[in-house]
Amino acid sequence: MKFEEWEPMYERILDDMGYDRSSDESSARLLKALMQMADLIDDDDMYDILGKDVAVIGPADPDLTGLSGRTVIAAGSATEIVMKEIVPDIVVTDLDGDIGSQIEASAEGAITFMHAHGDNSDLIMKYCREFKGPVILTTQSVPDNVIRNYGGFTDGDRAVCIARHFGSSSIELRGFDFKRPAVKDGSDPVTKMRKLVWAERIIMDGSGDIILP
Repeated sequence: MKFEEWEPMYERILDDMGYDRSSDESSARLLKALMQMADLIDDDDMYDILGKDVAVIGPADPDLTGLSGRTVIAAGSATEIVMKEIVPDIVVTDLDGDIGSQIEASAEGAITFMHAHGDNSDLIMKYCREFKGPVILTTQSVPDNVIRNYGGFTDGDRAVCIARHFGSSSIELRGFDFKRPAVKDGSDPVTKMRKLVWAERIIMDGSGDIILP
């Protein structure tokens, strides 16, 4: 997804959720500054790495059988679940959830799509340099030649946008529940539900490539 295609929805999300675009952009600048010496992957490499058939794994009790032949993308907090069985090919994260499993996946070769937004600058400061494997930096706002924007709002729908951007034609969702969110400690269940409304909308927009369980 190109930024000019994503920006109108991004503006609607900002308006609906009451978020500040300048905070997103400040957090993105921080991530870029801290990760300038990281093992950054470019888009050309990802076109070769990310296969046509993808499984995006969410945290809602996913079935991890029969994944052979699919590129496995763990969405944020689902990484802890996936790592009990396999190392995912890709982790999409804004650095919350069980960060230890995400760092472990990175150390074992998973590509991390590391996201900056207005609410996670403290987590960026604390954790971003712990990821030693290949990394792609992402933002919700304006991208540049270092920090990218493939579309998406939460880890799960951002993973789907990434798969679509790199040409995946079959995207299987496992462990996604848009009606009964898994709420992390300290988070607001009402806000989480509002985020999932946007996540479902983003995923199901042009959903001919989506396979639901």
